[in-house]
Amino acid sequence: MRVIGLMSGTSYDAIDAAAADLRLVDDSLVLEPLGMVSEPYDDELREALGAALPPGRTSMAQVCRLDTLIGRAFAAAAVRAGRERCDGRAELVASHGQTVYHWAEAGQVHGTLQLGQPAWIAEATGLTVVSDFRPRDIAAGGQGAPLVSLVDLLWLRGRPGTPVALNLGGIANLTAPDGTAFDTGPGCALIDAAARGFSGGRLAYDADGALAARGRVHGPLLTRLLAEPYYALEPPKTTGKELFHLGHLQDALAGFGTLPAEDVVATLTMLTARTVADAVRTLDATEVIASGGGTRNPTLMRMLGAQLPGVALRASDELGLPSDAKEAYAFAVLGFLTVHGLPGTVPRSTGARHARVLGSVTPGRDGPRLPPPARVRPVRLVLN
Repeated sequence: MRVIGLMSGTSYDAIDAAAADLRLVDDSLVLEPLGMVSEPYDDELREALGAALPPGRTSMAQVCRLDTLIGRAFAAAAVRAGRERCDGRAELVASHGQTVYHWAEAGQVHGTLQLGQPAWIAEATGLTVVSDFRPRDIAAGGQGAPLVSLVDLLWLRGRPGTPVALNLGGIANLTAPDGTAFDTGPGCALIDAAARGFSGGRLAYDADGALAARGRVHGPLLTRLLAEPYYALEPPKTTGKELFHLGHLQDALAGFGTLPAEDVVATLTMLTARTVADAVRTLDATEVIASGGGTRNPTLMRMLGAQLPGVALRASDELGLPSDAKEAYAFAVLGFLTVHGLPGTVPRSTGARHARVLGSVTPGRDGPRLPPPARVRPVRLVLN
């Protein structure tokens, strides 16, 4: 089955559309990557989305508008991927949508909201769309994240030692071979927020880690940031921009006077490296396989490597899965599992009571056209 996976992360900079040929062979799920296209949000939509995200205030009217506009943007990305990566032969779209709120209190997740109305995608492509992956896991008592953990477990099974998968998006998360998975805290979220704040919106992120490379880590600020109670919570746990946003940084900066922008960004980069490394050490990892936008920040990767002496740190590209597209491919896999009646979660990873088939199905032009249910759950992911 040829599937398009759609993803926009907590950095909300662009929509990634990754196409894959997927098939079940005995107890293996075989994935052949067909490539990715990336569609940046236009400036107006990105600004409106940023204003609506926590801690900003919004209205139901604006939520409705965003749901439609994001849905149209996702539809355009899917159409392009279908034309450029699938030769017009895509059969299914799996859309994560854009997370705008993750309702977590005292370590428990009560709800989540992803915008990007799938009807626009189904109408534009004519294909069945699987979306809203997270709520079913939450209803079963889980955190609703990190959902890529199942893909990580299937993909890394059989590697020697203790390989740990790391995603460095706006929020960073880990998956260990025993199924332990959790958000460690901010990946690039606070770094991006600082870059935008200090530049008056001119910079969306710290390109190539240049700001951090010019700065010095401010020890007292780092100590204050590390005192955030989230880091001490036991997994499973998830977080998001509801906590790690510009206001979080501004609160931490109170009383320090005016610090150089480069020093603040360097400190935030070290915060990510330190909290990720602290989490990795609890897993006795021998190898960390990283993906996500943060892998393009050489200053962050250098700091992380220095925090993990003796642990191999490599990008997922070295193992055949493009780091920029990994999450989009992961949702393509989850959509494939859903239409085959297969669970898309690991209870140990999310804390759910049971593994569940995820998502909601929006029929395509000719109806759902679902394949027969699969009889065997895959135990490994093979890249072709």
